[in-house]
Amino acid sequence: MNAGELTPASGEAGTSVLRVEELHKYYQMGENRVHALRGVNLEIQRGEFVAIMGTSGSGKSTFMNILGCLDKPTSGRYLLEGTEVAALDKTQLARIRNRKIGFVFQGFNLLSRTTALENTELPTLYARVDKAERRARATDSLRLVGLGERTDHFPSQLSGGQQQRVAIARALVNRPSILLADEPTGNLDSRTSVEVMEIFQKLNDQGLTIILVTHETDIANFAKRSIVFRDGTVRRDEVIAKRSFAAEVLKTMPKLED
Repeated sequence: MNAGELTPASGEAGTSVLRVEELHKYYQMGENRVHALRGVNLEIQRGEFVAIMGTSGSGKSTFMNILGCLDKPTSGRYLLEGTEVAALDKTQLARIRNRKIGFVFQGFNLLSRTTALENTELPTLYARVDKAERRARATDSLRLVGLGERTDHFPSQLSGGQQQRVAIARALVNRPSILLADEPTGNLDSRTSVEVMEIFQKLNDQGLTIILVTHETDIANFAKRSIVFRDGTVRRDEVIAKRSFAAEVLKTMPKLED
């Protein structure tokens, strides 16, 4: 992989990367049963950039946990690249999480005594990648997010935005089919948030499927499609007509000190 380029996942744009059918999820809370998802039907194509929105309790976080193979539906089907996820055992689910899905969270979740390069390498340890390939992939991923000169820096030596870039690089190091981002700008200032969205837009332009959870409409507008959850159902699913482009927005914002 050349610096600044993402190795495309297998498959072609326009093919289904995930599909859910009549998805239901119940949680037992003492004597009460909470119906978190109520018959959700959705399909996301390879190469899409989708924003998932909804208030607290709307079902969006439960939905993302199922997409990330961190939870299973009570009933219904979830197909990831044509594979029925419910049929997989724990080992197979762990392999899918590690190799097919990249995760970016609101908290950067970096190891404080580990360099940017070493933090980025972590997922490759579970993918049985040899040391030389591990180092090459991590270096390329950091270059991809604009941190090629900060590989030996520790998290305490990096700004919040730079730490989130390391987290994104770590999510990319195993060359996943899908990037799941859960409130990735929640701990960042306005300009840094747009800079992170610029990275996502560039990755999406290179063919990576991105699914983003956010409660901020201005952040959702950087995506191409918006899906709004309410009371465990999809209330709105539409193409974003007035899409924002991060590179243009950044031109109008004052630059902050790194």
